[in-house]
Amino acid sequence: MTGVVRVERSYRASAARVFDAWLDPAIAGRWLFATATQPMARVDIDARVDGEYCLVERRAGTLVLHTGAYVALLPPRRLAFTLLSSDRAEPDSLVTVGITPQRMGCVLALSHEGLPVGRIRELKARWIGILYGLGVTLDAMPSAPKSLALAEVPAITGEAQCITC
Repeated sequence: MTGVVRVERSYRASAARVFDAWLDPAIAGRWLFATATQPMARVDIDARVDGEYCLVERRAGTLVLHTGAYVALLPPRRLAFTLLSSDRAEPDSLVTVGITPQRMGCVLALSHEGLPVGRIRELKARWIGILYGLGVTLDAMPSAPKSLALAEVPAITGEAQCITC
């Protein structure tokens, strides 16, 4: 039996800035699967549909890989990707992120499907923490970076990156 985790969070940042934070390796490595004291050891992102990503985490002296492929990239409103973590024997799951612009920022709605029912509570708490880290990261950035969602995603789709984790 599988289940779904759903988490929603508001940000003061624009939808484009929040969308970009999922695809920019320098930013994603600070919050995606990271903790306040443990950023990712390595981040490779090929930001295009069917492009792959690999985030390497050092956890208690062990390397944990978070890998998958992008299923949808619709800047700055939606992205979806498969997810597999090397520390779990579970099959790929699907994460979908919807971003809705608001007058003063945006609202992010995350859905993580295909999860073992026994881990729903644990994984919901993990996503709440991860999305909190996204907010802290965005708040700490001194100025808005050039928007990947508006300017660079088309260029990125033409460049293949070698993902070797």
